[in-house]
Amino acid sequence: MEFGIFVQGYVGKRAETDPLAEHKALMEETEYVIQADKSGFKYAWASEHHFLDEYSHLSANDVFLGYLAHATERIHLGSGIFNPLAPVNHPVKVAEKVAMLDHLSGNRFEFGSGRGAGSHEILGFMPGVTDMNHTKELWEETIAEFPKMWLQDEYQGFQGKHWSLPPRKVLPKPYGGAHPAMWYAAGSPPSYAMAAKKGLGVLGFSVQKVSDMEWVLEQYKTAIVDAEPVGAFVNDNVMVTTTAICAPTHAEAVRIAASGGLHYLPSLVFRYHDTFPRPEGFPVWPETLPEYTEELVEVLIEEELLICGDPDEVLRQCERWERAGADQLSFGLPVGVPKEETLQTIRLVGEHVIPKIDTDPVHRTSRFRQGA
Repeated sequence: MEFGIFVQGYVGKRAETDPLAEHKALMEETEYVIQADKSGFKYAWASEHHFLDEYSHLSANDVFLGYLAHATERIHLGSGIFNPLAPVNHPVKVAEKVAMLDHLSGNRFEFGSGRGAGSHEILGFMPGVTDMNHTKELWEETIAEFPKMWLQDEYQGFQGKHWSLPPRKVLPKPYGGAHPAMWYAAGSPPSYAMAAKKGLGVLGFSVQKVSDMEWVLEQYKTAIVDAEPVGAFVNDNVMVTTTAICAPTHAEAVRIAASGGLHYLPSLVFRYHDTFPRPEGFPVWPETLPEYTEELVEVLIEEELLICGDPDEVLRQCERWERAGADQLSFGLPVGVPKEETLQTIRLVGEHVIPKIDTDPVHRTSRFRQGA
């Protein structure tokens, strides 16, 4: 199992007391990725969101990733996601950004795509649309065109329902002749199977606990066998996300978790992700979940909803994900935890966990891309 981190420009309530909170959040997240690179993590994923106050201020993630391509050495940098829906980003512009980042990073770019976070975000670009299922049609029309834009000397052009382009050379081409691995941000079980049939890796932001892996893998790994890839290769890969806090002692890790405002992030998730099924009894915004206590943190650990503890405990908790079949475990950072304590988690996981689980120095996606 490989490891990654996920950043999204999470500001939270810090802006209420600090006028520089947004700037600090974005700069801190560059530090997290740089430290993850030094600590042996294989992936860093950066979101693209728009209009989502407090939850995600990382809108221009191509700029963010371009900076990190120069600031890091080994870690693969992924769009989690680039939104390729024509009203949001013209598909040709997306293809150009992907290829440019592939050059700047030296083959370290991973292309994740998806359909956006919910109606507040997407309908800002598509006024008058009332059915979010409309975005599926736009994405389906577009995703298979990217490899053609990258690999055809002159792209044959496209005439679709939602966008069109006459024959043109789409430049630059990806570095080295092949193209970056392609991923899809999936939520429902049918989305996992759909991604697998197209040969796409899955960014499983919807997987909440280890036991969720059973239906994820059943949908994905069965369908990937008969994949008809839209790209040049199959990216047989399921990434899942969770929150992680690692400290020298169990007591310190629990204290950090209980004082880190962890309740606020899931409240923001359901503020904006209105396509997600709302758990029974979950408060409706502007109400939020109550602040976590140390007792509740212990319950979350027991229920496998939070990775938290000393390095040995975190190792055992990560091994559960590995046994369940996750190809990549990506830690959502930050969630309101102070910078130094977040950097501590990254360093401790890099020192004590990753070397015991991820023993292959080569990225899975590099092998797929090279045909190995």
